[in-house]
Amino acid sequence: MLITEIEHPTHPLHKLKLESSPVPYICDGCKELGFGICYQCQICNFHLHKECGVPSSSFYHRFFEGCEFKFYEKSPRPDARRCDGCGRDIGGFVYQSSHEGANDLHPPCAKLPATLAGEGMTLELKKNVKSKCLKCKSRRNSSEGARGWCYVSGCGKFCFHVACVKEMVYEAWEMGYFNGQETEPDPNVDGSVVRSLVPSGPSSSTEMVQPRPGKATHYWKMVASVLKLILSAIFGDPITAFATLVFPLVQSLATN
Repeated sequence: MLITEIEHPTHPLHKLKLESSPVPYICDGCKELGFGICYQCQICNFHLHKECGVPSSSFYHRFFEGCEFKFYEKSPRPDARRCDGCGRDIGGFVYQSSHEGANDLHPPCAKLPATLAGEGMTLELKKNVKSKCLKCKSRRNSSEGARGWCYVSGCGKFCFHVACVKEMVYEAWEMGYFNGQETEPDPNVDGSVVRSLVPSGPSSSTEMVQPRPGKATHYWKMVASVLKLILSAIFGDPITAFATLVFPLVQSLATN
C-alpha cells in the first residue's frame, strides 16, 4: 500500500506529502541527491526520499548473507562511513549491520532492484564482476578499493558501477544542468567526469556527435539504453530530467 502522507520525527512541524519535486533536491535524511517523487514539505523546503521517509526497521540483503541491517537516523559508529553500494560518504540516514567491520547502505542503495529490464536489455545488480565498468574502465578503484556494486548485462559487454553513474549525475547537477544554476561542489565528485561535455543547460539529442555507422552505432545506442535503466533505478525514474543528459554522457564515454 502506497503511503501518501506521513509524520516524521525529523520534521515535526508539518506532515510530509508524497509529491513530485519539480527540481532536484538533497534528501534531508540521507543527504543524497534525489529527483521526482518524494516526501516533502513545500512550506519548509524539506524532502525525504521515499526509502528514507518510510524505512524498514531492519532487513537482510542478499549480498551480505546472515547480516541484519538496522535503520539509524545517524550512524552509531564514530568513524567516517561509506556506503557499500555506491561508495559515497554516509552523511545521515543509514542501514548498518552490527557485526565487527560493519557494512553501511544508504536507504535508496539498499533498495536498488536486483534486476532491470527494458529497452531490449536486462541488467543484474552484482557485488563482484569480471567485466570492466564502461566509465572508469576498471573493476576496482586503485586508490579506494572496490567502487561498490555494478549493473551488468548478461553478455558482460555493458557494465557500470553505481558509483560512476551517480558521479556523472552529481557533476551535471553541480554545473546547473537540471536547474540552470551551479551548486556547491560535492567532495565525492572529482570534477572531471562530464565537465567538457555537458552543456550549461539541457540540449537536444540531435546535438550529440553522431557515431560511426554500423555496429558502432548500435553499440552506443545500447549503452544509452543501459544508462537510462540504471539512472531510473538509482534516482527513481525521472525520465524528463535525464532524457537529454544521457546523450552527452554517452558521448563522453565514446570519446574517452
